[in-house]
Amino acid sequence: MTPLKITVRDAGTGPVWEITGALDYTTAPELREQLTTLTLRPGQRLVLDLAGMDFCDSSGITALISAHHHTQAAQADLALAAVPPSTLRVLSMVGLDQIIPLYPDTETATG
Repeated sequence: MTPLKITVRDAGTGPVWEITGALDYTTAPELREQLTTLTLRPGQRLVLDLAGMDFCDSSGITALISAHHHTQAAQADLALAAVPPSTLRVLSMVGLDQIIPLYPDTETATG
């Protein structure tokens, strides 16, 4: 598995974080830690682009839930873009696809 890398950029709707590598029990704390440093304004949208994510375990799903809670506390939104099929299957099984908007790509999520 590839080490986790988070690349941050801005879009008109808010920040876009490109997640590459594995989001698992060893790397999920890094995502949660970066969330604590993120300041969002009400109405902004944080987009997590998961196109480069090659693995996600239950700790990674929990980190995505933490991102959802963080954005909700800031009166902002979270969107997931380019969710890999294996992660999409888990999100659907636990019902998170009904809570967190999913988009085919970042361009659609920020449009």
